Amino acid sequence: MKRRQFLHYGLGALAGSMAAGRFAYAADKLKVGVLIPLSGPAALFGPSSRNCIDMGIADINARGGILGRQLEALVADAGVPPAQASQAALRLWRGRHAEVLIGQHDSAVREAVAGVINGQIPYIYTPVTEGGGCSKAVYVIGETPQQQLMPVVPWLAEHKKSKRWYLIGNDYIWPRKSNEAGKQAIAASGGTVVGEEYVPFTVDNFDASLARIRDSGADSVLVTLVGGASVGFNRAFASFGLPDKVLRLCTLLEENTLLGIGAQNAQNLYSSSGYFAALTSPDAQAFAKRYASQFDAAKAPLNGLAESCYEGLLLLEAMAAKAGSLKPEAMDKAAAAGVSYDGPRGKTVLQSRYTTKNIYLAQADGSTFRIVQEFANVPPGQSCAK
Repeated sequence: MKRRQFLHYGLGALAGSMAAGRFAYAADKLKVGVLIPLSGPAALFGPSSRNCIDMGIADINARGGILGRQLEALVADAGVPPAQASQAALRLWRGRHAEVLIGQHDSAVREAVAGVINGQIPYIYTPVTEGGGCSKAVYVIGETPQQQLMPVVPWLAEHKKSKRWYLIGNDYIWPRKSNEAGKQAIAASGGTVVGEEYVPFTVDNFDASLARIRDSGADSVLVTLVGGASVGFNRAFASFGLPDKVLRLCTLLEENTLLGIGAQNAQNLYSSSGYFAALTSPDAQAFAKRYASQFDAAKAPLNGLAESCYEGLLLLEAMAAKAGSLKPEAMDKAAAAGVSYDGPRGKTVLQSRYTTKNIYLAQADGSTFRIVQEFANVPPGQSCAK
């Protein structure tokens, strides 16, 4: 946040607190409930997500907190089934008095949590999302399928001759909705879909799927597999001798997953995302340098899902400053008017429930990524206008 913004927000928050006669209360800790996967197939994202939460809390507290209050993170596991995760959210809210939730987890958990919270406290959802949600006081900063695919697929068609696509993902709403957008982008770029399938999270053998991909004549594969499933698929993909013939585009491939896949299996492998640790902007480089200085990046690599947790805190800071309150009605009003902030990803603008942001296409380069194309200010393709 720029110094001018900080001074404006800080003085506004102080004046608001004094006017409301609650200046003494402002010294109380603002408890932020954090739902991240600490178990299950997405647990590999948990440690780095917690690291980025810690960075965000420290940075905001160093700027004076939010509405004059220092932040404290209360962390719970969101890698469990949705019913258990929603109960964990209730305990954070009712039992431990969290006044806002930040979640980096799957869509099924998001829907369950939104159902039990029911718009009574703000809930910021940070990872990639299929879109379609317009619940009260739920704000989404993650990439939508339209953002990840509509500019990227035509670019690959032009520059990499991607025309015949095979679609494979885990069997839940995010891959299915992503593939709906993917099909539109493929058709618009003159391509065709030659196969489509969905597999359970528990799958550990992809031989049959890879045989179908090989026999389909696909020159490109759109991969919407999560965590361990993505690791297993991409390792097996290489063992079938396909990388030199078939391009892979993933929409949930970040540094942690790439590390698991291994450099020897990463030929002709691409990812579409709003953030990579390899971004070269000054803000992104400064963030990555600070992360590396504070944490063991070999054990918990900086990645887009983790960094989204940091951005969730930046959005909370900006929204609270604009709203002058954490009440859902005030936050919704601020979101409807539009809220922006500057972070490691660049400038992000929230309008209603979704964000406009830069999207980056990166190619795996050994165990890291190399940015090959930037698409600026890509709209979310989602609307919650009444």
